[in-house]
Amino acid sequence: MTFEIALVVAVAICAVVLFATEKLSVDVVAVVVMSILLISGIITPEEGIAGFSNKATVTVGAMFIISAALFKTGAVSYLGNITSKIFKKGYWIGLITLMIAVGFFSAFINNTPIVAIFIPIVLGVARELKLSTSKLLMPMSFASMFGGVCTLIGTSTNILVSSIAEDYNLPAFTMFEFAPFGIILFAIGLVYMLTVGIRMIPDRRAEGDLIESFNLQEYITEIVLLDNASSVGKAIKDAPLVKDIEIAIIEVIRGGEAFPVPSPEMVLEAGDVLRIRCDLEKFNKIRQRQGVSLMPKFKWRDEDIESDDTRLVEAVVALNSYFINKSLKELEFRENFGATVLAVRHRGKLMRDLVSETKLDAGDALLLEVKKSRYKTLKQNPSFVIISEIEQERFRKSKIIPALVIVLGVIALATFNVVPIVVGSIVGSILLVLVGCITMEEAYKAIEWRIIFLLAGVLTLGVALERSGAAKLISSSVVDNIGTLGGELAPYAIVSVLFLITSLLTGVMSNNATAALLAPIAIGTANTMGVSSRPFLIAVTVAASVSFMTPVGYQTNTLIYGPGQYRFSDFLKVGTPLNIILWIAATLLIPYFWSF
Repeated sequence: MTFEIALVVAVAICAVVLFATEKLSVDVVAVVVMSILLISGIITPEEGIAGFSNKATVTVGAMFIISAALFKTGAVSYLGNITSKIFKKGYWIGLITLMIAVGFFSAFINNTPIVAIFIPIVLGVARELKLSTSKLLMPMSFASMFGGVCTLIGTSTNILVSSIAEDYNLPAFTMFEFAPFGIILFAIGLVYMLTVGIRMIPDRRAEGDLIESFNLQEYITEIVLLDNASSVGKAIKDAPLVKDIEIAIIEVIRGGEAFPVPSPEMVLEAGDVLRIRCDLEKFNKIRQRQGVSLMPKFKWRDEDIESDDTRLVEAVVALNSYFINKSLKELEFRENFGATVLAVRHRGKLMRDLVSETKLDAGDALLLEVKKSRYKTLKQNPSFVIISEIEQERFRKSKIIPALVIVLGVIALATFNVVPIVVGSIVGSILLVLVGCITMEEAYKAIEWRIIFLLAGVLTLGVALERSGAAKLISSSVVDNIGTLGGELAPYAIVSVLFLITSLLTGVMSNNATAALLAPIAIGTANTMGVSSRPFLIAVTVAASVSFMTPVGYQTNTLIYGPGQYRFSDFLKVGTPLNIILWIAATLLIPYFWSF
């Protein structure tokens, strides 16, 4: 145990803890790790920044552009609409079609935007056919993971581990190398979800409109300001009614004219009717306040809240949103977005009080009343995913055929080893811009820079594990402790252990970070045992891409967490048996498809 090994191991452990606790965003952690390793001298400056030009990083960036181009043409939306129509023929045929459609697309393009575009489709189907949304969103998310393990470009993790293998002078994964094994896992997962999993998913999301969904019927009421009200003549932000009781004014009605989402600078007048959101305790405080008269109480519906100038929408905090770990108060949400947040579904809990103080997280669902004039700006903000309705976007339908031809060309070139996947993906993304499937501005926005910086940072850590000797030391320890127990079956045992460890780590931290940490150890273990590293790398790759046990284990689970009104325990209950089944299947099948 040298000083360099001790330092790298300590940095790796700290990184795992930070990834798991999310005290800092994953990309920040990755860059901090890179900086520490550079300052320590364990890696050279060239090695430190090499992650940004690594084949995996560049390929993943190009695939983001290719995925976005397909969406802009409407190809995915078209299939989603077909799926929606099939649901009308029957629930089970609709669910099977949904899972297969999402899984198919996820095998070739990034699965996070696929799930994002299918969420409003699923919500619309659930509303129209009176189905439970929670019974549809989780199977859809899981199907996207099943599909992702079928091809090299199915997930960024597959591309990452393939690039790491090349860095060790090992052959890269081929385009459909995963396909036979992946299709079997897809079939196992499909059967499980249709027979066991679907029955274990609770009916979390209520039928009905958004007001009912967020249980706000009893939390919105109207009051009238009388001449002797202390808030008369005060701006909303300074009004005693707002400052003392901390109510949220959704709308001001003055002389028959409505002012939805009023500005904090608006001065209140006697006779103003205020539509407010409050809880029971604040409601009682309002009743006791002088100069305030309560309007007759009744339950609200979406159409009662919406007006000609506003609309009610549900939005999810995106995975790479700068809102994460910030409160609505810190963001000055109403001032910056022209919208009022009526409620937040945060980490499985519905927040109707202290909404402005709640620290937002990826996957949180927000119920918003937004001015129609500001809706387009809100929808285009990458920090949100609007999921409450199927938007009739202006797709470039005339570009569907060129886009499909280019994407198929990228796949074919990589499949037949005409050019490396990094070259094909770069050329493909450039062609998509040139033929007008996507603009350069849209291409820049399509790249998830958080993932790019994460990949660059964790690749550096992988280099440090190898250069310092830490990977070899850990690999020797694995062989000494597990290899001796298995005898001739030692390689099989290590495949099983690597799959299990990767699966557990991915449940609490980034799948890419997990793969980057364990891939060098997998290669080192194979070298120590004198066997092929391929089965070990496959175990790490697949396990990092199929994490069902937590809402933070994979991006698509995070995305459905709020809209599906799930609790953390729901993923544990449904996902844990599935992970165990796939662990057993992988232990038996990986050595069959990839010999030692």
